[in-house]
Amino acid sequence: MSEKSMESRESIDLDLNRYLLILKRWCVPAITIFVATVLLSAISTKFMKSDYEAEGKLLFRIPSFKVGGNNLSPGSSEGGDSGDLKPLVATQNPISSQIEVISSPTLLQRTIDKLQLKDNEGKALEVRSLQKALNLKIIGGTDVLRISYSSPDPEEAAAVVNTIMNFYLENDILTNRSEAGATRQFMARQLPKTQAAVNNAEVALRIFKQKNQIADLSEETRSAVGTIGNLDNEINTVKAQLDEVNAQTNELRQKVELNSQQAIAVSALSQSPPVQAVLTQLQDTERQLAVERSRFLDDNPVIINLEAKKTNLKSLLQQQIGQTVGNQRQLPQSLLQIGELRQSLIQSFLQSEIQRFGLTQKLSSLYNSRSSYEQRVKLIPQLAQNQRELERKVEVAESTYQTLLKKVQELQLVENTNTASSRIIAQALVPKDPVIGKKIIVLVLGVMFGLFFATTTVLFLSMRDRSLKTLKEVRDVLGYPLLGIVPLSVKKVRSRYSNAESTLQQIAVRDTPHSLTSEMYRMIQANLKFLSSDKVLKTIVVTSAVPKEGKSTVSANLAAAIAQLGRQVLLIDADMRVPSQHHLWQLTNSVGLSEVIVGQAEFDITVSKVMDNLDVLTAGVRPPNPLALLDSKRMASLIENLSSQYNYDFVIIDAPPLLLAADALTLSQMTDGILLVARPGVIDSNSAAAAREMLERSSHNVLGLVVNGIIDKNESNSYFNHAKEYFTYQDLTKEVKQQKRIPDKSSV
Repeated sequence: MSEKSMESRESIDLDLNRYLLILKRWCVPAITIFVATVLLSAISTKFMKSDYEAEGKLLFRIPSFKVGGNNLSPGSSEGGDSGDLKPLVATQNPISSQIEVISSPTLLQRTIDKLQLKDNEGKALEVRSLQKALNLKIIGGTDVLRISYSSPDPEEAAAVVNTIMNFYLENDILTNRSEAGATRQFMARQLPKTQAAVNNAEVALRIFKQKNQIADLSEETRSAVGTIGNLDNEINTVKAQLDEVNAQTNELRQKVELNSQQAIAVSALSQSPPVQAVLTQLQDTERQLAVERSRFLDDNPVIINLEAKKTNLKSLLQQQIGQTVGNQRQLPQSLLQIGELRQSLIQSFLQSEIQRFGLTQKLSSLYNSRSSYEQRVKLIPQLAQNQRELERKVEVAESTYQTLLKKVQELQLVENTNTASSRIIAQALVPKDPVIGKKIIVLVLGVMFGLFFATTTVLFLSMRDRSLKTLKEVRDVLGYPLLGIVPLSVKKVRSRYSNAESTLQQIAVRDTPHSLTSEMYRMIQANLKFLSSDKVLKTIVVTSAVPKEGKSTVSANLAAAIAQLGRQVLLIDADMRVPSQHHLWQLTNSVGLSEVIVGQAEFDITVSKVMDNLDVLTAGVRPPNPLALLDSKRMASLIENLSSQYNYDFVIIDAPPLLLAADALTLSQMTDGILLVARPGVIDSNSAAAAREMLERSSHNVLGLVVNGIIDKNESNSYFNHAKEYFTYQDLTKEVKQQKRIPDKSSV
């Protein structure tokens, strides 16, 4: 187990022990209050009248209809099972709502009026009183409600329960019928509007389909995708054909050396009879002119006539050409007459051009068709979404209309039925035996309140008591090193070997040297001896925070313990206000410290020898101002000369409490330190804190802490169990040895 877990376990144990000690400390008033409270509750049960309790049971079922929700009557498809009463709130038991109806003032008032219920004074019973006496409880795991009523009259108790159940069933039937009638009228008014909504939705869907030419969008999508694929194939085929025709056309164009318009014109002119006839005459005229030029000069009439004829024929040829091919530019005469081969090439070229033009047009048409199909395919998703929205509107409108129509018919049946949402499964019978539960409840409440009052009393008393009760509390508040603890020294001890009882005296070291208390004082002087290794303590001041903490007793016993070691010890009673040492040592106090300081007596004469190696200087007569004497140079000189002039090894000064006089703080400046004595049950937390603050502020040398008057049974941890057994056994053994006259080795 880790150190952290061990510390946590120890802290828990300490806290539990602390609480147990608090309870133990204040157990008497706590037990007194607890017993008194329980007795009062027991006495009060004697004055209680006996009541009789009658009970009946209602079984709840599915109501005939439900106004809330989309459906008025839940079916099996909606999660409604037979025998269940459905709530409007998912986390709510629906029977809880019916309980509120049963306990409503209206229904209870009807019961009071019918049965003429009276209170103890003979007046009409109030609704509030009936509600208090009425008990409604759901039987767990069922749809059954238990209704019970307590009354001094058993017949009245049964009558109240049965009347309430009957009134509830009547009210439930009337409520169902009235709600059904009101709901049916409302739904009947909604039917025309719902039907109009159906018609409007159907018209909107039809217009949408006509406008967008929609028959079946899914089929149209599949068809469009297939068509686009076919068009792609056909486009590829036409492209291939067009490439082939383009190549053929280019080759023919290079052979005929004409473009398509020229080829058409040449073909038309070569096949025109008028053009060919004029062309033939022109050619003949030109031949004649060539022949005649060889015979005549240019001014010869024959030459002139032939030139004129040639000009006319050319003009006529152009007219014929224009009439044949239109307003074309003039063609070379060599193209007006072509051979059959050239004519064939031109024909092939023209046919190729025609074929190319046709394929081009076809390809363009295919592209246009494909583009239109693609646009339609892109538009189809949006059309499908719009169509679905319109179809959903139609479906919602139709469903609402069908539901309303069905519910109107159902509500008509409900209006004519007398079925309630519950039925009586157990009538209330007249009880024969009285109910004793109230007396038990009163006793239980008495015990609970008794525990509460007792606990509150303990807490109140412990909060008011500011005294430190245990050794741990004293150490936690003061915080100084613990030099020793001293058990309570005045108690009776009975020996098994002797019937006599002896009381431990206040100076235990002298009177009972073999006791536990004596050993505790010896442990304190040993701790003081080893407290400082570099400086030997010679003079200490013994004080406490408040009176009655046993500082004088501790001083006397500590001085005796040191003296028993063979050291010369002087015990000075410096508490001139309330001196104690002369009482402890049974000395006179007529002359003491006060007279020595003022010079009225000599130290050698004033000091008293009380035991071997131990002298006591009593306080003397109380002076007007003790602090002035203790803070004088003569006091400082006296303390300084005790070891050198009077040969004392150790000086113990019994000083007044810190919070009542400044004597201890003054004396501490002249000595080696302060030994602080604290007693649980006497010192309180405020006094301890004030004493600690005073010592820390003045920077006094606090040697340590001695906790006096420890009561072992009040401590959370037992400090003296084993020690008591040890010392008791040692004392008894010594007594037996003395009776047998056997010498005790421990006394040698």
